[in-house]
Order: sequence, then structure tokens, then C-alpha cells
Amino acid sequence: MMGKKTLEPELSDRARHLLRMLVERYLHDGQPVGSRTLSRDSGLDLSPATIRNVMADLEEMGLVSSPHTSAGRIPTPKGLRLFVDALIKVQPLSDAEIRKLQQEMEAIRTGDGDMVLSASNLLSALTRMTGVVTMPRRSQSALRQIEFLPLSDHRVLAILVIDEKEVQNRILHMDRGYSASELREAANYLNEQFAGKSLVRVRERLLEELAQTRETMNAMMQGAIQMAQRAFDASDDPAQGLVLAGETNLMEFAELSDIERLRSLFDAFARQRDILHLLDRCLAAESLQIFIGEESGYKMLESVSVVATPYYIADEVVGVLGVIGPTRMAYDRVIPIVDITARLLGTALKSRD
Repeated sequence: MMGKKTLEPELSDRARHLLRMLVERYLHDGQPVGSRTLSRDSGLDLSPATIRNVMADLEEMGLVSSPHTSAGRIPTPKGLRLFVDALIKVQPLSDAEIRKLQQEMEAIRTGDGDMVLSASNLLSALTRMTGVVTMPRRSQSALRQIEFLPLSDHRVLAILVIDEKEVQNRILHMDRGYSASELREAANYLNEQFAGKSLVRVRERLLEELAQTRETMNAMMQGAIQMAQRAFDASDDPAQGLVLAGETNLMEFAELSDIERLRSLFDAFARQRDILHLLDRCLAAESLQIFIGEESGYKMLESVSVVATPYYIADEVVGVLGVIGPTRMAYDRVIPIVDITARLLGTALKSRD
């Protein structure tokens, strides 16, 4: 369910219970948790000294750390990953909360507003974080042909023919110049591999190809995949992009208050490309994913977590929605909100078609 999983260390039931208590308290309060607090709240008949020994073991495993000289500890990213993978107790939304969400989505569906924007605003309002929703993708559209023409200054003109009738031209800025013969060979390779496939599947395959090691891909193939990736990046227009809501909510969290960190994060919001790539991984997985800090693979997102899941129309994945917030978020609450909103958005879009 949760995206990038780590190998779960061998923990006793007692250690797992105490780690879960520590993470839950830290996520709620945002402060290091001391042994006396755990002794009082854990429900176990354990002395503070015994708990300190367990904490020392967890620290040695890299699951918790001591941020200051105080006796309190906080979960590490590894500890948070173990928590969301194996220890979390998700709090289902109440019937009243689900009915309220259904009513709000129904009001959006029957009105004239943008349903994707409304869903993003809804996620932001419910979580007090940043809501993100990708536009529904026309998965029935297929790539028919791709061609490249050389331009000056290491630029390449990419010509994409979609569904026999739509032609998109994209100027790509490459790391080096390419000859006409190289571009022809690259186009032949890509047409052989991808022609006739849906645009969503092409994007997924490109990500898979880029993930391969260089040893399994020759220089021509690497160049072809890189050019195709950039061509599809360039085609991320508003109809294929994402909608963000509540970006300024993140300024309310102390752990995200550093100006440089915020500037980097808002730059990622403005450019969208890296976030789109991350959400594409949810499309490929077709399940809810959680990326904690550096697990995203993007430096500007190292201080946040992303909880995202695909949404469907008629059993077909057409987009992704989720929440971006601090790594210290209430995952047990955010997960069901994201899940239910995705289901409601898919149902509403289907009924509006």
C-alpha cells in the first residue's frame, strides 16, 4: 500500500508497541518523547529504566534519535517508514464525515465549477495542508508517431502525432547536438517501442526505461529515451498538469518555516515537473503511496511527505490526488481522507461524463 518500503527489523511486541506510542505522541505534539511519558501512557507495566533500554535499542537500529541533550527521542525517517508500513492504526472517517464529503462533491458535480480544483481545495481544507490533484488524462489517446528534427544550439524539434489527427511540436534543449541520422535512429527506436500505446502507458514505460541501469541500455537508446521523456515533460500543459491548493498552509508549520526551504518547495510547486514525476509513480503502482522526506528522490521535497493515490473512472486510472505536508503529519487521518476523496472524485467525474 505505502510506496517505498524498508525491510522491517526484528522487533519484540514490546518494542513495536513503544515505537508506535512514541511516533503517535511525536506526530501529535511535535516534541521529543521521554521515557517517563512512555511509561505513563503505554499501558505496560514497565519502569522508565526498562523503557530507556528499549529506546537505546531502537536508536541503535536507526528508528529513533535524540535531537538534543534531552532524554526525549523522536522518530527518524526510517522509524516513520516502519510506522506507516506496519504499525499505524488508520482512523476510518465516520459515517457523518463521509456523508458530508459526498454532499460537497455532489454540489460540485451538479454545479459549473472545476471539479479537479474543487477536490484539491477540499483536500487542503480537510487537512490544513496542500492539496494536489492531477487533471484526468485522456488514456484512450494513443501515440501514433514521434519524429525529431535537429535545430541550432543543441536544440531538437520533437513532433508528436496523437490519434492520427493531433500534432504537437515541442522544442527540446538537449545536453549536446544530435545529427539528423542520430535523431532518425532514435525516432525509429521509439516508434517501434511505443507507437500505438496509450499516452499514460507511454509515460509509465518511459519511467521504467529510465530506471534501468546504463549497462543494459546503449548510448542510442539512452538518448532516445531522454529525448522522449523531455518531449512528454514539455507537453505537460494545463490539460495534462496538476492543480494545487493551500500551498501557504505549509507556512504555518514550524518545521517548514525556514525561508530557503520554503522557497525551494514553492519553486517545485511552480514548476510542477518533479511533483508530476512523483505522482506518475502512483499511476504506475495503481495504489496509495506515501513518500517520506528524501524517499521522493527530489531535494526540494526532502522536508515534506506526500500521501497520494490514483483515482478511477469506470475502473480505469485517470489521475492522482493527494496531500503534501510536513513529515510530522497525522498519517492515520490523512490516509482515509485521501482515499475517500479519490473515490468520490472518480464517481463524480464518471457521472458528469
